[in-house]
Amino acid sequence: MAAKGKWAQGIQPRHFHWIIGDQLAVCERPGGFGANHRKVRRQEEIIWIREQGFDLVVSVSSAPHNLHNYDELGVVWRHWPMASGEELPPYLARSYNELRGLLGSGRKVILHSDELSERLCGFLAGYLVWTSMVPEPPKAITLVEHLTGRQLGADGRHIVGEAARLQQAG
Repeated sequence: MAAKGKWAQGIQPRHFHWIIGDQLAVCERPGGFGANHRKVRRQEEIIWIREQGFDLVVSVSSAPHNLHNYDELGVVWRHWPMASGEELPPYLARSYNELRGLLGSGRKVILHSDELSERLCGFLAGYLVWTSMVPEPPKAITLVEHLTGRQLGADGRHIVGEAARLQQAG
């Protein structure tokens, strides 16, 4: 049997980073977004996700762009469009509970939005605070900034603050 060529393994998505080693990762939407989106790149990046053994892709993008492409390549996905305003706390509680259940059952999960945004990074830093893996919000923010090379502004920090309130109330 011939070995698979390197292209059969796909290509790593842009801005791919591990948040929790071999369990929880983050990246830009496969194929990119907006004018930079490329169909062939999307397919290659989804193949890479599949070949790396991810059990689930979670999109937190507001719109369900190209999610059907995961089905075509045999990759399981969920769509958790990111909430804002007064809908944010219940959204975080639901999402964090589901994510904890997935990771607790040994699932390997990758999250993405259209881009690796401060809101997505804030969601991840908030998860670290909410689970008490990194209970201090400033340390969680610094850790995620270091892991992703992205700086959290007011929106991302607000999400971390909401996660900390949920953790304290919980």
